Amino acid sequence: MSSVSDSLVIIPTYNEKENIESIIRKVFSLEKLFHVLIIEDNSPDGTAAIIKKLMLEFPDKLFIEERKGKLGLGTAYIHGFKWALQRQYEYIFEMDADFSHNPEDLPRLYAACSDEGFDMSVGSRYITGVNVVNWPMGRVMLSYYASAYVRFITRMKVRDTTAGFVCYTRKVLEAMRFDRITFMGYAFQIEMKYTIYKLGFNIKEVPIIFTDRTLGQSKMSKGIIREAFFGVIQLRLRNTKRRHTKGK
Repeated sequence: MSSVSDSLVIIPTYNEKENIESIIRKVFSLEKLFHVLIIEDNSPDGTAAIIKKLMLEFPDKLFIEERKGKLGLGTAYIHGFKWALQRQYEYIFEMDADFSHNPEDLPRLYAACSDEGFDMSVGSRYITGVNVVNWPMGRVMLSYYASAYVRFITRMKVRDTTAGFVCYTRKVLEAMRFDRITFMGYAFQIEMKYTIYKLGFNIKEVPIIFTDRTLGQSKMSKGIIREAFFGVIQLRLRNTKRRHTKGK
């Protein structure tokens, strides 16, 4: 069976030993072949060793890029994007390691871009109501109204603006200036979508059910939420300033 694929799934990891083998095996069990790139931030729990052992079982389709420590979600994905663009992948995915994103939804995100012709597809928790499992009501409300707040400030036509389950086409990533992406935490996902929206690309939201992790520790923090809240205003102001500057 050929190991060539047009699709790469990027999964950042930090202390994911409970989940990493299961998520990798699940991706490789799908009918469509996806390659997997793990961006590993020097997890002290031995996550990297598990991945390297699996690489012997899945040669030419499982890859690892190791970094020196926790450098932020945004830098992890940008590292992965650059790695993918140096190779022949046409569809590049973001996905969490903890099964909050169901790998079985990958083919649906892929189809939205490859078959329906969209430039980006987003696994959306809010396009058909609120599809979140195992979150306390307070966190559901925070996430839902955070997306509403982002839409209000940016006027972006995306309901799940903070979603981290995404498929990008190659041309979208090639059109971006990664050095201009400034947010590295929760706000990174917002900034990516907003940038792509302002560039005029077509975005499709694909309904998914988001399930909170059952193993390992959440990476959410007050600092990440604060960055997102104030970052949205900065994004809008920055875009307005650029528009006025161009008009001079």
